[in-house]
Amino acid sequence: MTHPRRLLLVNGPNLNLLGTREPGIYGTATLADVERVTTDAAAQRGFEVRAVQSNHEGVLLDAIHEAREDCAGIVINPGGLTHTSVVLRDALSGVGLPVAEVHISDVRSREEFRRHSYVADVAVVHVIGEGVPGYATAVARLVDILTGQAEG
Repeated sequence: MTHPRRLLLVNGPNLNLLGTREPGIYGTATLADVERVTTDAAAQRGFEVRAVQSNHEGVLLDAIHEAREDCAGIVINPGGLTHTSVVLRDALSGVGLPVAEVHISDVRSREEFRRHSYVADVAVVHVIGEGVPGYATAVARLVDILTGQAEG
């Protein structure tokens, strides 16, 4: 069976505030910019994107579960759920799709609590601290894995 040529883009809590929330940390790009960068990067590789952002964990879990039906992989910035949500990690693991974890800021150089990611062990791609362009990097690396183009 061939994989669908669609990626699920998941942005977690507070990412709807991009552009105005702590621009010294996150920059001035908006969530719409993130979605455009991701969609453009995917389109260049023959994939489409379905995007979801929510401040409600259950909405994100439902979208991840639904991705089993029509997506080949998931690009996710879980926001603060990165550091707190076992159920988000379990949903990602449970659907069996390859996952790319993205963080706009370098969470490894921020507060101590941000240094642990519950998503890290289920993700096959990690892009941390590259700003919004990191979403394009994550798409490229994930698509390379999906299409067998990844360097071993």
